[in-house]
Amino acid sequence: MAIFHGSRQWVVPLTIHGTFTRLHKASSALLFAFLLVVPWLRWKGEPLILADLATRRMVVLGQIFTPSDGVLIMLLALAAAFSLFLFTTVFGRIWCGYFCPQSVFMINLVHPIEAWIEGTRSERMRRDAAGWSFDRAWRKAAKWAAFAAVAVGVSMSFMGFFARTELLWTGQATPGNYAVVAFFSAVWMFDFTWFREQTCNLVCPYARFQGALTDDHSLVISYDVPRGEPRGKTARARGGCIDCKKCVVVCPQGIDIRDGFQLECIACGRCIDACTDVMTKLGHPTLVRYSTQAADEGRGTRSWLRPRTLVYGGALTALLAGVVGVTVLRDAIEVQVDRAPGSLFVRDDDGFVRNTYMVHVTDRSSAEGERTYAVAVDGLPDGSQVRSRPLTLTAGQRSSTPVVVRIPEAAAARTLPLVVTVRGTDGEARHATTFKGPGADAGKD
Repeated sequence: MAIFHGSRQWVVPLTIHGTFTRLHKASSALLFAFLLVVPWLRWKGEPLILADLATRRMVVLGQIFTPSDGVLIMLLALAAAFSLFLFTTVFGRIWCGYFCPQSVFMINLVHPIEAWIEGTRSERMRRDAAGWSFDRAWRKAAKWAAFAAVAVGVSMSFMGFFARTELLWTGQATPGNYAVVAFFSAVWMFDFTWFREQTCNLVCPYARFQGALTDDHSLVISYDVPRGEPRGKTARARGGCIDCKKCVVVCPQGIDIRDGFQLECIACGRCIDACTDVMTKLGHPTLVRYSTQAADEGRGTRSWLRPRTLVYGGALTALLAGVVGVTVLRDAIEVQVDRAPGSLFVRDDDGFVRNTYMVHVTDRSSAEGERTYAVAVDGLPDGSQVRSRPLTLTAGQRSSTPVVVRIPEAAAARTLPLVVTVRGTDGEARHATTFKGPGADAGKD
């Protein structure tokens, strides 16, 4: 590849203003707000969104999720995937153009920083072509320092979804947290300073598999070939392309949209703003616009309901319904029961057989204050004994308590099914387990 052999053509996009540029800034503001603000928000003392890998729990809008919620997490992941499929089928690469962190950071952070420090596109290209000088060196150093600050800030904010911000930003988080921050800071720094648009062109798999998701009615950016060609100054009177190349120099991917649909196009709409600006001054409509292949070929109006959208939309609806159902039906208490390490059972001197369990209880509610949970065991034969103590927990807290079950040896079957029930003010949860004994006939030989 050319970029690895010193012949890379660096993309230096021209600054442009227009409808889609403003739309991109608005969508970028949403991403920045999510990244920078959400980790600091609290709901009833808990972060709004936190994936705490150390404790294996996730907090989302006051709800606590644990590994036992694997079905819900799977449904959410599938729903996200089918959302991407559906929106790509209908709107093309809207994710790439307006919401992908790579394009958002490059267009609304990296390029503005370069313009602020190094000047306009023509100034930058002229200075770079002249070779190294003190003026060029200090500007490059200042730019790279700004990139480093942005890379660290973005990585710290991202890490705020996995570690509490009050610990992370005061140096009290774990060394592992800061190692992750350092890793992602290096990745972003490499991306901002060198890899840049090649991330979309060479690394991101989305451009490769989007061809399987789109069809003739998917939205793409296209050039009006019948009206635009042939190009040249003589085309001005009829509203054709005057070959000003403004749509090329504003493209953050460095492509020429007039060459047709290309995988490198992220559908950001900057070329539309550029062409609209030029053609409006000439008294003609833009030659570059959002369209579909079917419309460009004159095959009628756009169809919204088609096999792809119906399949993806139906699957997404079913998955979201499953998410709602699982969320509504999930217990506010999570119970896990482990057998105490050692032997399966113990014969006590008073004629009882004893099993010891460790009952782990997690309060998954979002209510404030403390709640007390009692542990009971159901399914025991007459004369059995249960020794346990209640647990007091707050929202999101996990605790364990030993539970001793004693059954008369005459009734202690080799395997006896039991149900451990944890009851609290918010409801109850059950967990099936077994009692292990010597068997009812063990002492007859």
